[in-house]
Amino acid sequence: MERTEIRPCRAEDVPLLDRHLPAPGAPARHADRFARQEAGTGTYLLAWRGGEPVGHGQVRWDGCAAPEVRAAVGDCPEFNGLDVRADLRGRGIGTALVRAAEELVRARRGTALGLGVAHANPRAAALYARLGYVPVTAYTDRWSRTDRDGRVHEEADPCAFLVRELSAD
Repeated sequence: MERTEIRPCRAEDVPLLDRHLPAPGAPARHADRFARQEAGTGTYLLAWRGGEPVGHGQVRWDGCAAPEVRAAVGDCPEFNGLDVRADLRGRGIGTALVRAAEELVRARRGTALGLGVAHANPRAAALYARLGYVPVTAYTDRWSRTDRDGRVHEEADPCAFLVRELSAD
């Protein structure tokens, strides 16, 4: 099996991400996440195989922005935007990204990591349950996307916010 490398995003990675893992409806997604990392409020983790980016996810050190989540867990770090190239899903890349995020939180002496999952994504919910994440609160994830004509659409997804307590080992 080909080895997966997980590491934080570098400036030179952003154009490769745009080419190999484009974000339809969110053309600046990778640049925005890298900017958050540069500002110190996030760490944008990338999964690589054979010199190509194949997955990503971001630790938001300031926690989830949704008010329902902040009321339930405060500023617990959040891992969001987990995505793996469609043809490589089910091969442990998502798990490796989540585990790398957990290690980053532990390295900062954090004791928990949270993440959101849309009710419409049972496959991701099953992964997170297998990894030990438990539901804490329901919330609505609000985001925007841009269509091909340049019109911005506001979206809202019903979600659950899950948390895993992290041990020191």
